[in-house]
Amino acid sequence: MLTCLRSLRPKGHSPWLAACFLALLPAGVTNVKADEMAMAMKAPPAPVYNWSGCYVGANLGAGASGSNFTDTNDPGDGNGSANNIGFAGGGQVGCNWQTGTLVLGLEGDFDSLRTNPNFFNNTNGPPGVQQSLTTNYLATVRPRIGIAADRNFAYITGGVAATSASYTDNNLTAPGVASVSQTLAGWTAGAGWEHAFADRWIFRVEYLIAGFPRMTAVNTAVPFTGTADLTVQVLRAGVNFKF
Repeated sequence: MLTCLRSLRPKGHSPWLAACFLALLPAGVTNVKADEMAMAMKAPPAPVYNWSGCYVGANLGAGASGSNFTDTNDPGDGNGSANNIGFAGGGQVGCNWQTGTLVLGLEGDFDSLRTNPNFFNNTNGPPGVQQSLTTNYLATVRPRIGIAADRNFAYITGGVAATSASYTDNNLTAPGVASVSQTLAGWTAGAGWEHAFADRWIFRVEYLIAGFPRMTAVNTAVPFTGTADLTVQVLRAGVNFKF
């Protein structure tokens, strides 16, 4: 303490005065001050991500379609089922609204999806029956509801779906062909997960299943009727840009 006092000068030595003052304080007091200064210098925590807003994006994946076929002229050979897998790819647009951890949204999407479940059967004797159904796209409009945990968002979804399909019943026994092409409206449901890897960029994975009403094709000359239902499943990944 005497050393500090002897070192004081009338002018130009304020740092010495501060050092002496700190030296006179109890050790506990200086430690508290140091801790408070360290806490003040820490960066503030990052804000929690907000999912509210609109977005547009693209997706890529695979789709599988399945059909159950019937034939009134030759039910033994004409009744059966088939599945087929094809490429799925397209885009989506939507908006979200977040309150607390709850996120509500509405999304529309359109994917190219060309699948062709088909089968041939002549187990009851030749020549048999060949049936096929071809899809061209899958479009949906769906509300979404889910829970957000900062930059992660898990949701369930359901709504309406549409597709364009062509169905052909080639009854080689009759013989005759019945065919029809239609735009079908049905239902869809699914679930997904999204991760905001940047403030405006979001990665996503989604699964959807869609069901459509039975298609009917009639040959009036023979006559006979063929029918086919349609179920579509899609698994896809994508990226969204949030406005």
